[in-house]
Amino acid sequence: MSADDSSARDSQRAKVYAAEEFVRTLFDRAAEHGSTSVEFFGTQLTRPPEARFGSLAAVQRYVDDVLALPAVRREWPSVEPLTVRARRASSAAHYENRDGAGVMAVPDLATADWAMRELVVLHEIAHHLCDASPPHGSRYVVTLCRLAELVMGPEAGHVLRVVYAKEGVR
Repeated sequence: MSADDSSARDSQRAKVYAAEEFVRTLFDRAAEHGSTSVEFFGTQLTRPPEARFGSLAAVQRYVDDVLALPAVRREWPSVEPLTVRARRASSAAHYENRDGAGVMAVPDLATADWAMRELVVLHEIAHHLCDASPPHGSRYVVTLCRLAELVMGPEAGHVLRVVYAKEGVR
């Protein structure tokens, strides 16, 4: 979605970001303790491994690999390539569609290691797969949950769905 195409108010944006921050923190805390599982609302779930990236080139390879996965191609058969570029500002990653070409801007490892992780990159890939308006609306949320499920495993999709619901994301 381009900056010029923001006709619908993105009212869920803050809730989506809060939910995803909760999930990243949940996974980080389990990893800090060397745990391969997380206790999630009273249930033990296997913590999915989460890729971390050391360079923008590694992010680009990952994006290319995700978009080439047979399960992703079945779900989104007409998906176009997605280019990764550096973002100067370290406070956010973002997706933009420039005349039909998808571009993901990610701060590099030197400025923002928080962005060089799989959940953040999947968030931006989901924007590429779902050009709905508003950008963090219900169609987007379904897309990200499905993508996380296909790429990281059913636990990741489940945790995102539950936390989104807890945060009031529709």
